[in-house]
Amino acid sequence: MVQRGLPILYRSEVPPIQAVWELFLTTGWNAEYKISMLDYERVLTASDMFEAAWAGEKLVGFGRAVSDTMLHAMIYDLIVHPAWQAEGIGTHMLESLVRRLRADGIRDIQLFCARGKRPFYEYCGFAARPDDGPGMYYVGIPKI
Repeated sequence: MVQRGLPILYRSEVPPIQAVWELFLTTGWNAEYKISMLDYERVLTASDMFEAAWAGEKLVGFGRAVSDTMLHAMIYDLIVHPAWQAEGIGTHMLESLVRRLRADGIRDIQLFCARGKRPFYEYCGFAARPDDGPGMYYVGIPKI
């Protein structure tokens, strides 16, 4: 049960895996990924930077970044519990991650945008790559 009205406390550390896993499951992304909580724990171990939003004892927001420490960083899994969306939590977490990456000297910050969330990220200063811009993703080797 999420109790509205509690102050939000932000922490720049990885939360306990159970709390992150429960929040991750609210997204519906695991229907595609089909990973276990232990798999997701490995993902967190390989990440470099975290931002978590707590309402009392309840994790209501989470985001993470992976970086090469100089040129590129990628922000993943910016999640806000559905009952807490549109309260500024995602904006605060994203701004914190970007600010910290910039302070570390990262020159190129990218993110993985969930379907339907593009307007939010544009509002926060991100832009979709142009069709002729760099970047691709693997879809498999075509059969010849």
